Amino acid sequence: MSTTKITKKELLAHAKPFNIKGASKLKKTDLIHAIQIAEGNNPCFLTITNCSVSPCLYRAECQA
Repeated sequence: MSTTKITKKELLAHAKPFNIKGASKLKKTDLIHAIQIAEGNNPCFLTITNCSVSPCLYRAECQA
């Protein structure tokens, strides 16, 4: 589990294999949701209080 926030540049690199349309123009939250969906996960970033999902790439920022 990461303890640092993920940068937009890192997100774009993570999104690249998923070929997310317009990824560079998406807001950070929307990009994270798009990545979560592409990975087959629930787009839960910033929607769950006291989340227990671990490991999660976005946890440091989501549960701050």
